[in-house]
Amino acid sequence: MKLRNAQWEKLEPLMTGKAGDSGARAHNNRLFIDAILWISAGRRLWHDLPLRFGKWNTTYMRFLRWNKNAVWRRLAAEMHDDQELRMMLERIADFGEEWSKRIEHRSRKTDSQASYDAAMKQLGGLRAALPADDDSTLHWLRLVRE
Repeated sequence: MKLRNAQWEKLEPLMTGKAGDSGARAHNNRLFIDAILWISAGRRLWHDLPLRFGKWNTTYMRFLRWNKNAVWRRLAAEMHDDQELRMMLERIADFGEEWSKRIEHRSRKTDSQASYDAAMKQLGGLRAALPADDDSTLHWLRLVRE
């Protein structure tokens, strides 16, 4: 899925990082949008992004920034007269929200694993203190062996 020229003409004035903006300027906003459409439409992996779109990690980081700042939703809201373009941008925004949830989930999972590892390390000394014939602690091991 790629932007048509008429769609790009509607989006171009709304782009951040365009000529005349202060601060950093993007090299090719249209290529960036096409890259995000390629990724989101096919639910592809970021590192599979073809080289013609540029470096995948640069595209990914810019996507995350735009997602965090709700740029995709704002662009979609501006497309009153082009329903197809509006839907494309809304799909990108939905994809971004799913991606953010995935990142949050992984972060919570990592935090949970770290807490578990710390608790098990602390219990390591307690396990040695338990008697070997303690049914309240080790009865399930005997059930598994039988």
